[in-house]
Amino acid sequence: MSLPHSSHRPRVLVVDDNAAFLDNLQELLGDAGYLVEGASSCREARERAGDGFDVALVDLRLPDGEGTALARELKEKVPESEVVLLTGFATLETAVAAVRAGACAYLMKPCAPNELLLTLEQAMRQVRLQAEKRELARRAQVTEKLAAVGTMTAGLSHEIRNPLNAAALQLSVLERRVRRLSEDLQPNLLEPLMLVRDEIRRLDHILEDFLQFARPREFRPEPVELKTLLRRVVDLLGGQADARRVRLELEGEGLLSVPPVWGEEERLRQVIINLAINALEATPAGGLVRVSAGREGDMAWITVDDTGPGVPLEVRDRLFEPFFTTKAQGSGLGLSIVHSIVTQHGGTLEVDSSPEGGARFFLRLPLAP
Repeated sequence: MSLPHSSHRPRVLVVDDNAAFLDNLQELLGDAGYLVEGASSCREARERAGDGFDVALVDLRLPDGEGTALARELKEKVPESEVVLLTGFATLETAVAAVRAGACAYLMKPCAPNELLLTLEQAMRQVRLQAEKRELARRAQVTEKLAAVGTMTAGLSHEIRNPLNAAALQLSVLERRVRRLSEDLQPNLLEPLMLVRDEIRRLDHILEDFLQFARPREFRPEPVELKTLLRRVVDLLGGQADARRVRLELEGEGLLSVPPVWGEEERLRQVIINLAINALEATPAGGLVRVSAGREGDMAWITVDDTGPGVPLEVRDRLFEPFFTTKAQGSGLGLSIVHSIVTQHGGTLEVDSSPEGGARFFLRLPLAP
């Protein structure tokens, strides 16, 4: 099995009402490794832009509007993108209008393939530069939050864990006393006790997330058999999948070619379990969660796909931030801890759209030396 491709290939939106020119550009750019979407009008371009793009090549004259106005709209709709304007009638006025519209380049039609590809690569360089700036800003924000968590940890450990332990102990004593009563009295008394016990456990788990995130353990890697690890996780979560009436599958074809990865088995199991549970919780009854794996060079890859609603584009960049969550309950640290573990292992973790229609979590890990 080969490495599953997603939206990592640069996306180009070509807007031109000349069908032959549009076909030529789609073929040329497709052969150069770009994912190309075509549009022949402003209306169609607005619709296509909803799927996202990195660079838009926009003709100045379109049947239902001006390319300069469309360029402004596209930049507002996808601020992290770049726009290159195309025209067969270049004047000083159109060049100035292109700059005012926020275009990063201006090309005469017909343009030489080499010139077009060079301009497109320069535009992509600007897109990547802006993405790097956003990533640096995000990391700085995460670092600030990590510092805050570290400051809170010592106090949390003492001020919350001790009262929780005392409450759990007294609740256990009370439960034993209730169970000594006559059976007809027990149900009404045990029901609120069980509710309190579950809430104490939930608070304890949240506290444990804080402590684990703020004070990660020393990293002691060794070879880990991926096939065995994934099989154990799928077997472990089989009961939860059945209870939710969701099919949980391990696609084993790619595993046959994967040597051991380099890491800590217990922590990698925690990563896969967390991702799989999130997928199960997001998938409606009758749906599917599929775990797949394979090898690409000196890295192993693992994907967790589901048929749930997916992860909206506007929250994907924040999904691994500490305390960020889309759930009604929880600490917002689960995926942050997962991301931290993967980073400590020298790997990467990304979220994308799944071919199954839901979300795809895409994990890369280095192979054992």
